[in-house]
Amino acid sequence: MISNQAVQEQSPVTEKTSCTKTAILKAPQTVTVEERELPEPGKAEVRIRLEGSGVCASNIPVWEGRDWFDYPITPGEPGHEGWGVIDKVGQDVTSWKIGDRVTALTYNAYATHDIAKEDSIVKLPASLNGKPFPGEPLGCAMNIFDRSDIQKGQKVAIVGSGFLGTLLVQLAKSAGAEVIAVSRREFSLDTAKKAGADHLIQMNDHYEIIEKVKELTHGNFCERVIECTGKEWPLNLSIELTGERGKLIVAGFHQDGMRNLNVQMLNWQGIDMISAHERDPQQYINGIKAAVEAVEEGKMDPYPLFTHRFSLEEMGQAYQHLTERPEGFIKALIINQK
Repeated sequence: MISNQAVQEQSPVTEKTSCTKTAILKAPQTVTVEERELPEPGKAEVRIRLEGSGVCASNIPVWEGRDWFDYPITPGEPGHEGWGVIDKVGQDVTSWKIGDRVTALTYNAYATHDIAKEDSIVKLPASLNGKPFPGEPLGCAMNIFDRSDIQKGQKVAIVGSGFLGTLLVQLAKSAGAEVIAVSRREFSLDTAKKAGADHLIQMNDHYEIIEKVKELTHGNFCERVIECTGKEWPLNLSIELTGERGKLIVAGFHQDGMRNLNVQMLNWQGIDMISAHERDPQQYINGIKAAVEAVEEGKMDPYPLFTHRFSLEEMGQAYQHLTERPEGFIKALIINQK
C-alpha cells in the first residue's frame, strides 16, 4: 500500500508515453495489470492521464462474480471515479487544453489513461492542487443532498455511515440539521461523530433502534431519513424512522435483486420515498461542480475519509479491502505514481 506522502507530493503528469497500464478483471476475484496501446480521443473528446481513481462499493458484485457478468471485463472497468491531467485533445475541442487538471465522468478509470467527452469534465481549481478528487462520488453526495431538501432545525437520520453516509452527515450539519447516524461498525459511528453527528446509534436490533429514534425525536421521528446501505433490512428500518409526511431518500445502491418493502407504513405515514440515483450525465456534472464548491467552502471534507491508498498493481488488495472492510476502512483510492 502506497504512502499518504506520495499522494501529497504527486504533481500533474503530462510527459509523453507510448502505452497505458490498465487493470483487467479476468475472472471473479482475479485481476491483472497489463500494458495496452494508448487510447486516442475522438471528436469532442480528450484523453486524461489519470492521477488516480476512487474505488466504489458498486464494484463489489463484478469483483465477487455474478451470473450476468461476462469475463474478462473491459480493461479499466468498472473504474469511474478518476481525476488527472488532460494530455491530448481531440478534434473540435475548444473548451479544454493540454495541462488542465480535471475530474471527469469516465468508465475505464482503473488505468493510467482514459477518454472523456468534453462535456463530461469539471476543471479542478488551484486550491485542490496536489489533492485527490474522485469527482463522481462527491457529485453523487451533492445530488443526494439536493434531492433531500434538508432544512435548518430538521431531525435527519442517516442510515449507514460509510463514505457516502459520512459526507451526508457533513452536508446535513452544514444545513443546520440535527443528525442521527445509524451504522453497524463502531469505527463508522466514530467517523460520523467526527463529521458532526449529534447522536449515534449502532445498527443491531431493529426495534431498539426505532425506540431510540422515537425518544430522540419526542415520538415524531425524522423529517428526513437517508438510507445509504443498499440492503433490504436497513431500507425497511429507514421507513420506520421517517415521520409523518417526511421524506425517505434512497441513496444506497440496491443492485442484488428485488426488495420486500413495508408499503403499508409508507402509506400510513404519507412518506415521500425518493430514489436519489441520477441518470442524466449533465446532472452528474452539476453535482461534481457543486462538490468542488462545497469542498472549497468547507461544507464537505472528504479527505479524512480516504483511509487507504493503493497502486494500480495493488488493485486486488483494493478490491479485498472494499469487500472485507477491515477496521479503519472507509474509502480506498488507486493512485498512479509518476
